[in-house]
Amino acid sequence: MHLITILACILPLAQGHTILTYPPWRGNTLITNASFPFGMQWTYPCGGIGPTTNRTAWPLAGGGAVAFQPGWFAGHLQNLIYVNLCLGKEPTNCSTPMVPVFEMQGPSDNPYPGTICLKGVELPAGTKVEKGDMASIQVVQAQRHGGALYSCADIIFAEANDPSIPPVTDKNCFNSSDIKITSNIRFVGDTDSGSPPSSSPSLTSVTAPTGSSGATSTGNLPPVTSTTAGGTSDASSSSSLSQVGSAFLMLLHLL
Repeated sequence: MHLITILACILPLAQGHTILTYPPWRGNTLITNASFPFGMQWTYPCGGIGPTTNRTAWPLAGGGAVAFQPGWFAGHLQNLIYVNLCLGKEPTNCSTPMVPVFEMQGPSDNPYPGTICLKGVELPAGTKVEKGDMASIQVVQAQRHGGALYSCADIIFAEANDPSIPPVTDKNCFNSSDIKITSNIRFVGDTDSGSPPSSSPSLTSVTAPTGSSGATSTGNLPPVTSTTAGGTSDASSSSSLSQVGSAFLMLLHLL
């Protein structure tokens, strides 16, 4: 198979992207060029774009919101979502989870509109920051073929009553009905102090993995939706993404 044929096969699925809408993302990482032939968001930790000066005020206490749109391009029927905290002005380490890892399922493996919003996202317990300190919030969208997309929003910490904190409303923080949260993932060492959301959003907790701060982090997740095994769209997605993964490995070998 010629290289151009491989590219034609995998690019439609390899360019999937996530957009952070609250806090707003660093900048447009939906770009494909010579430096980023498969899109910028494949680059750790923040999709190939550095910190911005336009930071969003984030409350030191009381929790904030994280909203994002996961379905801008094809290949996002089913993904694992990570939301991590990256401390510092120009962070390179984003290994402290802010909410439990969860699995989401979109309405289609084709591009689709829609938003996921996590409310009441607290700073991980034990996080030592003060007013004026800088950080970034990283959203990772791990795809079924093993690839991961990275996107960040830059924040500056403020007191909870600071008027510079953008208000969270039903216009910038909502959960689209056709995007389902199908499960919450628990790892070895996670605490049992929280329970996965069921029919309504509920507070859950997860212990940070070894190598991070070791803190317990909390956040409100959308409801978990039951799905039937062996659904035709899911099986088709699994097969398609498997083929994409194989084609991508072939491409790397040829390069």
